[in-house]
Amino acid sequence: MSPVLAGVLQLLALVAALALAYVPLGDYMAKVYSSARHWRVEKWIYKGIGADPNTEMRWPAYLRGVLAFSAVSVLFLYVLQRVQGVLPGSLGFSSIDPDQAFNTAASFVSNTNWQSYYGEQAMGHVVQTAGLAVQNFVSAAVGIAVAVALVRGFARSRTGELGNFWSDLVRGTVRILIPLAVVGAIILVACGAIQNFAGIHEVGQFMGGSQQWNGGAVASQEVIKELGTNGGGYFNANSAHPFENPTPFTNLFEIFLLLVIPVALTRTFGRMVGSLKQGYAILATMATIWVGFVALMMWTEFAHHGPAFQIAGGAMEGKEQRFGVGASSIFAVSTTLTSTGAVDSFHSSFTGLGGGITILGMQLGEIAPGGTGSGLYGMLIMAVIAVFIAGLMVGRTPEYLGKKIGTREMKFAACYILVTPALVLVFTAAAMALPTPGHSMTNSGAHGFSEILYAYSSGANNNGSAFAGLNADTQWFNSTIGLAMLLGRFLPMVFVLALAGSLAEQRPVPETAGTLRTHKPLFVGLLVGAILIITGLTYFPALALGPLAEGLAS
Repeated sequence: MSPVLAGVLQLLALVAALALAYVPLGDYMAKVYSSARHWRVEKWIYKGIGADPNTEMRWPAYLRGVLAFSAVSVLFLYVLQRVQGVLPGSLGFSSIDPDQAFNTAASFVSNTNWQSYYGEQAMGHVVQTAGLAVQNFVSAAVGIAVAVALVRGFARSRTGELGNFWSDLVRGTVRILIPLAVVGAIILVACGAIQNFAGIHEVGQFMGGSQQWNGGAVASQEVIKELGTNGGGYFNANSAHPFENPTPFTNLFEIFLLLVIPVALTRTFGRMVGSLKQGYAILATMATIWVGFVALMMWTEFAHHGPAFQIAGGAMEGKEQRFGVGASSIFAVSTTLTSTGAVDSFHSSFTGLGGGITILGMQLGEIAPGGTGSGLYGMLIMAVIAVFIAGLMVGRTPEYLGKKIGTREMKFAACYILVTPALVLVFTAAAMALPTPGHSMTNSGAHGFSEILYAYSSGANNNGSAFAGLNADTQWFNSTIGLAMLLGRFLPMVFVLALAGSLAEQRPVPETAGTLRTHKPLFVGLLVGAILIITGLTYFPALALGPLAEGLAS
């Protein structure tokens, strides 16, 4: 079988699996967030944290819950890393330095999971399981909760109430993420991923020295790493490591995990607003971008001239032989179009244009299908903007899902789409202008610039993957990328929840003959075009200096 055909067949199998999960998972999540009943274990949690799950919140109160919970999480994870040296199960590792502890705490709480450390050489079992793995669950649940709050803003009228953050957080964790993670972990263990609390042990001699590995609860962390679109690996090689991702089947299964919740949330959205067709339109937009990016990536990585590429079946540098070009291309696109950041190959070794595709995927806002929750609310913000553009073209007040999109709503949407590019471009410009950050670049010219641009695109968009040639474990990068991750996660949430509150207060607008049909293919095309044009206008100069220049020169 040719490598190209193998890649296409894996893509078809992945699409089929997502299609099978779409309806049951999407409907189940809609029931989770619409039910009035609380499970017994949830009541214990509410009692323990002192929260009343039945109290409805307006958007400022909902936002305070998000920020308070996240601030406490950052502090807890920071302290846990700083005292690691005295904790049991530390595997002899010392406590984490302050700048790296801040970076890691910000990273995992913001659902970014950027890692400026070697996992198997820095973090012991307690930090990995009680710190990082816990944040993999709750940071994902926070994203889903904010998305659900925005959906309620569209679904409700003449009220500013968006639900209860604590109830949404607990339900997302207990009813959705934990059950799916248990099943997924069993599958990974059955397929060869490790799950233990073994210490460091020598496995043989390598190039005159001893080779050592440490064990860990890898399968359980790997599954929520993908399912919650987190991305932080137990090992430095991430999902290219055979302990995390041992076979081609587990590789495809992990791609499925990182896509399934963001894809199914479009069904949840359609169910909660009372129009499944609206959910299908959002899904079609996401699918169009995702399939297009996968096709482009496969073309750039397969289509090379010369005997070395022909023998290898494509650009195999930085890719695992057991996965090949096709599966690596699907994984790279899926992880950068979501906020996952896990890697089964190394993006810095992709072709110039291939690396550019991964950067552009993040710069779109990771909305195709995006992160757990963040992909849906990001796409809905873009839908609001697309409706506004359509209204300008026909001279009619824009409406979406029965809500008028006025000046106030557009200000919130505009602020949302401006925050992240500002963080990316300002921090990238500062790193390139100052003398010290440039010392971390292992490459000069266009590829070196791409390393810096990738790092801040990854941090501000809460992705977490990296062009591995950049040494990011410095005070400058730990601090600035940490700030980019926190601001890139929580500032957009402010505008999302403010928009949700504004929409929930409105009276529904009756549909007329002049109402834009936002469930039709015409609107899907408009939405795709708006996303690509806005991103292109924002980032084209930076992309031209980096991956485009490198790709055209090769």
